[in-house]
Amino acid sequence: MSKSITERPAERAPLSRDRVLQGAITVADAGGIGGLTIRSLAQELGVKPMSVYHYVANKDEILDGIVDLVFSEIELPEPGGDWQSEMRRRANSARRVLRRHHWAITLLQSRINPGPATLRHHNAIIGALRGAGFSVELTAHAFALIDSYVYGFALSEAALPIHGPDSVADVAESMMQEFFAPGAYPHLVEFTTEHILKPGYEFGDEFEFGLTLILDALAILIRV
Repeated sequence: MSKSITERPAERAPLSRDRVLQGAITVADAGGIGGLTIRSLAQELGVKPMSVYHYVANKDEILDGIVDLVFSEIELPEPGGDWQSEMRRRANSARRVLRRHHWAITLLQSRINPGPATLRHHNAIIGALRGAGFSVELTAHAFALIDSYVYGFALSEAALPIHGPDSVADVAESMMQEFFAPGAYPHLVEFTTEHILKPGYEFGDEFEFGLTLILDALAILIRV
């Protein structure tokens, strides 16, 4: 007797360039960019490796494509909005996206074949800054400063051995027991016990403090 429709395995969506790139993001999210190969991608898609080449020429084209998809997930500043609010919203969105796709942090600025989402992203940020009264030169400074902070913070978050408040105490206390000889590092001990080990501490909370300093400083420059 043939299986009923409800008993049959779910059919996969037809292979397409978009499905190939989404599959590549899934592989990279799970195992990092080093784990993304044509073979691992084909396995994720449930096809033979040669089938992938019908939609992308090589791994470079895959990297260009998935970087553009990552940019497409970041919220863009709205034209005519308060520039500080819009830059803050975009920066927080970028940080959230990079927490999902930590492998992308070092790739976003490295590709030389930007896609449409990448171009829209950069154009929107430049437009928001120019609309706020930034000169072309000051726009370049502000763009570089904000992105250096966002990407640098995202890189630090991805590298830390602490992941959320629940893991802080175990990691910090283990480090203190192993490396802190009595009286050798009094400032580090004070900082750890009076700040890091406080209930609810999370490194990510520092993001808003630094971002506010940057935006406030830039606001002073355009008033000069």
